[in-house]
Amino acid sequence: MAALPRSARFGRIARNPRVCGGEPTIKGTRIPVRSIVIEYQRYHDLEWVRAGYPQLDVPTIQEALTFYEAHREEIDRSIAENEEEDEGAD
Repeated sequence: MAALPRSARFGRIARNPRVCGGEPTIKGTRIPVRSIVIEYQRYHDLEWVRAGYPQLDVPTIQEALTFYEAHREEIDRSIAENEEEDEGAD
């Protein structure tokens, strides 16, 4: 069986230059994948993440985490850049 194209593998993830600067988000929302990753890294609990984002189901959260694994360098860079921005705002 041939590998699915990336867009098919991550059907719940979207990139739109007019939404969050084009960074990967959950399709139909303004929730960046990096936000899901940060919460999961903090608590290591899918249900905890789901409680924080009640509009998302567990399979969508899992897909965001799988997307992170496939794009770790990009998402880690986005996390670092946003942390620097937050620190500069203080």
